[in-house]
Amino acid sequence: MNFQDIDFDKKHIWHPYTSIKNPLPVYPIVYAKDCYLFLNNGKKLIDGMSSWWSTIHGYNHPIINKAIQNQIKKMSHVMFGGITHQPAIDLCRKLIKIVPKNLECVFLSDSGSVSIEVAIKMALQYWKGKNNTKKNKFFSLKNGYHGDTFGAISVCDPKNSIHDLYFTKRNLFSNHFLESPKRKFGDTWKNTDIFEIEKKIKKYHKEVAALILEPIVQAIGGMNFYHKKYLIKIRELCYKYGILMICDEIATGFGRTGKLFACNYAKISPDILCIGKALTGGTITLAATLTTKKIAYTISNGSTNCFMHGPTFMANPLACASATASLQILENTNWKSLVSKISIELKSGLSKLEKHPMVKNTRVLGSIGVVETKFLINIKNIQKIFVKEGVWIRPFRNIIYLTPPYIISKKNIKKLIIAISKSLDHKKNFFLKN
Repeated sequence: MNFQDIDFDKKHIWHPYTSIKNPLPVYPIVYAKDCYLFLNNGKKLIDGMSSWWSTIHGYNHPIINKAIQNQIKKMSHVMFGGITHQPAIDLCRKLIKIVPKNLECVFLSDSGSVSIEVAIKMALQYWKGKNNTKKNKFFSLKNGYHGDTFGAISVCDPKNSIHDLYFTKRNLFSNHFLESPKRKFGDTWKNTDIFEIEKKIKKYHKEVAALILEPIVQAIGGMNFYHKKYLIKIRELCYKYGILMICDEIATGFGRTGKLFACNYAKISPDILCIGKALTGGTITLAATLTTKKIAYTISNGSTNCFMHGPTFMANPLACASATASLQILENTNWKSLVSKISIELKSGLSKLEKHPMVKNTRVLGSIGVVETKFLINIKNIQKIFVKEGVWIRPFRNIIYLTPPYIISKKNIKKLIIAISKSLDHKKNFFLKN
């Protein structure tokens, strides 16, 4: 990768959440292995992000690589309409065994956002199958985030999200947004916390198909870790008022929070579950939406006699093979112990930053570590500091967070925290208020 390549990239390639006219700098990666990213100049970076929550086993894992190599010799892709294949069957068998109970029907899709679209369509088709077309809206949470496609955007917080520019009556569905959970994970629960939520659910439930939320962790909405009792009460209210419950575990699934699924903290099972990101160990894009036989059969008995969705690359054999391999790695390693060790190191290291004048607070859940700063972060400036320190961390707004691969060493966690500490000492890394 030479200067001309980088210049072409800058002029012609749009990167996530940046400008094509005045883009943020990009750092050229030529190789990745275990917990490391290698720049074209030979510099090695410790990955603190798992490529947005996904590479839980690290990069270039030999078991996943072998599964892909074996599969590509047979077929890289076939359409899933009218056809099935062993990689899809093997994966779905494994998924049904490990997800919360009663989720026995699986729809495989291309990405997390698409899995949310599928969940939304499932909920709408379910109620249409029951001849109740009035239930065509959704409850979602303020500070919630569920993806970048239009259906997913419609259930993201309309005021505090990265998608607020799209929220007009002409553009998106009109949904109902419940207050974001205020009771933090581990705090003492009070039943009054749910009273206002129930009032709104009681008022609008007759027009609502489903309630969608991110269990325990509101990620892009501010890395809010909330009380498990909130999840329990929401499950009860959904039963009480005849609303489906959709859990978005795209970020939290497969052990990130310390439980295999964040739902497990509350010991609840949703009606529809969305998973992605770490599903393939971050190797190939793949997601899944799982639901109950009751919902699947109601949809199938409706006016269309089928579920109306079918992506071209649905159940891609290479992706399914890599996902099955990733799940086998989870099964055969003590991931709980690995996540617990990361959690201990993050709590120990990040807590020491709380007295820093730039820091509002720190918090840790499982292998997620968060430093919330008092000011908005200058991404361009702080990224230079991180790369100079030999780490890869990508903050947003006023949140510096870590979601490292489960195989990361104690030594490398400390290096990540040292880099964060050094970044806090430079005022140019923040947009200071006047």
